Amino acid sequence: GLHSYRELPLRYGEFGQCHRNESSGALHGLMRVRGFTQDDGHIFCTEDQIQSEVAAFDKAVRAVYQDFGFTEVAVKLALRPAKRVGDDAIWDKAEEALRNALKASNQEWEELPGEGAFYGPKIEYHLKDSIGRSWQCGTMQVDFSMPLRLGAEYVSADNDRKVPVMLHRAIVGSLERFIGILIENHAGAMPTWLAPTQCIVMNISGNSAEYAEKVQQILKKQGFRAESDLRNEKITFKIREHAMQKIPYLIVVGDKECEANAVAVRARGGVDLGVMPIDDFIARLQQDVSQKVGPQLA
Repeated sequence: GLHSYRELPLRYGEFGQCHRNESSGALHGLMRVRGFTQDDGHIFCTEDQIQSEVAAFDKAVRAVYQDFGFTEVAVKLALRPAKRVGDDAIWDKAEEALRNALKASNQEWEELPGEGAFYGPKIEYHLKDSIGRSWQCGTMQVDFSMPLRLGAEYVSADNDRKVPVMLHRAIVGSLERFIGILIENHAGAMPTWLAPTQCIVMNISGNSAEYAEKVQQILKKQGFRAESDLRNEKITFKIREHAMQKIPYLIVVGDKECEANAVAVRARGGVDLGVMPIDDFIARLQQDVSQKVGPQLA
């Protein structure tokens, strides 16, 4: 239905399935695929709201990237391509709106002539992986053309019908590509909050198997992704095997730990944290997860 200016900005978002007929030679693991999931968002707003919306998006993008451990973020402004919709006046307005928004957010950026979408210029956020390759992830595009072509309108303060601006935005872009960058950036050694298995409990002998299982269940009830290894193998073999899987914490329990209701903890990298009460280890895990760090090595 018809909306009032008081309802703007209107924000919509979805995890959309996208398909591209990429040539087979261009396909590259998770980084470039033919089918992917995008965190797709669209904002309908007035021209006066572009700057505040871009600033809010920039803040959100940087917060997300920081949580995932990315600190090197390059900002680029992709400008009008040769094949495009809309006249030069619209493109001038759109490009200037993004420049002003970047200035207001105190950003430094590189301009890419001819690299914009056919319907509007865009801000691109590029992340570097662990071997220095740059990947485009987040985007913010300002679009004056599409709302006009779609017949979108709103009622302005002076009771006229006006065409809104459409902002296209994605924080990570392709989820598959982002996961690939994330895995490579951490070389598989995920911080505790992201690790598929956060800790694994291993028994030294058959006598401590029941206690190892009990510890695992306690950790799982606290919401942690804990597993147990109760195989009849030497503890050194188990430790070596799970250390190679880059699990943040390895828990070893034997008769002493069972009697003391405690656990012997090793952090990733072979750091021996000694024996501690189960509650202390739970507090350590909770701190890792809440602060999005870890494993703690002391």
